[in-house]
Amino acid sequence: MSRASEPQHSPEPDAPYGEARDAASGGGEPLSADEVLDVVDEHDRVTGTARRADVYARGLRHRAAFILVRDARERIFVHRRTDRKLIFPSRYDLFVGGVLGAGESYDEAALREAEEELGVTGLPRPTPLFRFLYEDGGGRGSWWSAVYEVRWDGPVDPQPEEVAWHAFLTEDEVAARLTQWPWVPDGLAAYQRLLRLRESDTQQP
Repeated sequence: MSRASEPQHSPEPDAPYGEARDAASGGGEPLSADEVLDVVDEHDRVTGTARRADVYARGLRHRAAFILVRDARERIFVHRRTDRKLIFPSRYDLFVGGVLGAGESYDEAALREAEEELGVTGLPRPTPLFRFLYEDGGGRGSWWSAVYEVRWDGPVDPQPEEVAWHAFLTEDEVAARLTQWPWVPDGLAAYQRLLRLRESDTQQP
């Protein structure tokens, strides 16, 4: 996949899209295949548990948390997933986050996943925005998705096993790339829902 349209990631202060980094994803097996997840029904009620690899292979419904991260300038943290990710490898994402472990709440997962992927501690508790049931068209089933937002003004040090590239982009810079880059489909669906909700709120008297 071509990276030519990625923002130039230069350490100089005049880098056009702020701090960014490329990280080698390394070799090895895909991550987290043996993690145990809750399996849920269409009403988001737990019906059992299964290994993450089995959840994806069998298309079992499960849970995930998505966290939109903004910095002090209201830019959005955007990253490219490594090629070792079990689902949607090497695609771009507007959210940090991931699946919920067995017995974990959405709020717990949102804070844990955000701190892990950003490589920070002391992150404020993410603010819940909405939930929706994402139906995957690639045979991976569906997952209840809780969407959050959080502000982080400090430096980030993303996990090289999870994040191959990252930058903080303005909303205009994101909009210019929505049709150019290969995005993870669930994150793109969540972001489009967020934009529609924001537009609806601004139109109300």
